[in-house]
Amino acid sequence: MKVLVTCPPMLGMIESFIPIFKRYSIDVTVPKIVQIMSEEELVELLPQHDAWIIGDDPATRKVFAAGKAGKLKAAVKWGIGTDNVDFVACKDLDIPISNTPNMFGSEVADIAVGYVVALARQTFKIDREVREGKWPKPRGISLSGKTVALIGLGDIGANTAKRLIAAGMNIIAYDPVASIPNDLSEIQRVEWPIRINEADFIIATCALTSTSYHMLNKEIFAKVKQGVRIVNVSRGPIIDELALECALKSGMVNSAALDVFEKEPLQMDSYLRTHSSCILGSHNASNTVDAVLRTSTIAINKLIEYLKL
Repeated sequence: MKVLVTCPPMLGMIESFIPIFKRYSIDVTVPKIVQIMSEEELVELLPQHDAWIIGDDPATRKVFAAGKAGKLKAAVKWGIGTDNVDFVACKDLDIPISNTPNMFGSEVADIAVGYVVALARQTFKIDREVREGKWPKPRGISLSGKTVALIGLGDIGANTAKRLIAAGMNIIAYDPVASIPNDLSEIQRVEWPIRINEADFIIATCALTSTSYHMLNKEIFAKVKQGVRIVNVSRGPIIDELALECALKSGMVNSAALDVFEKEPLQMDSYLRTHSSCILGSHNASNTVDAVLRTSTIAINKLIEYLKL
């Protein structure tokens, strides 16, 4: 059996999982990946493999059809996001597939709150200037009493809300599906984008769907409170980056912390690289030793079950 792994966090710790694969006589292909493989690369490589642990690659019908024409028998999407995977194609092609839900709620929430603190107190700017020999003392804002517009109340959103409430912040939540957990009764849920003008922070923790694509756009940025701070730890296309660029230039948006982008890695000519009030991540919010071990083990076990080894 041969398994293709294209998930960067798992690839970064692949030596930890080799003993499990060897126990089941599985050979692992470990390609060199910055973020994703292209559709063309996958079409060429996947047919040689019996199974695939998918990262954020374009897991399209074309890719799965090529795999099915070869040896592909099963696949698992590593992590919780599934917007890049054509599950309908897998069903049509009779390829068993699943993801690993509810894996990173705490880890991603930690990063989201870290970004909130950094934007509120400008710690990132202080770090940059101290390294240059300066001694800045920017006036930040307190978290207590501030209002957060939280987009998404799933595992990540709920964990983020718990941390923000502990800091004395008020939460307005937007999620048409998830219910408010019993221990988070302080959350006020409304329909999007009602009360968005009240938010001091807007945090995206939702899945990417046809309805959430470009939720933060030109029209929304025209309605927000002057100087709002933006955090995105979900998927890049939740935000229209050209609209965000205009909002940053105008001052409607004070600053932004983005772990994800519309195109990844972030393009070298992106305006976001030049804006001093932006914190730029590398789609890495879930990447801890603990989370990678937990998620990868589950993904491997799912494949072993599918392959009936």
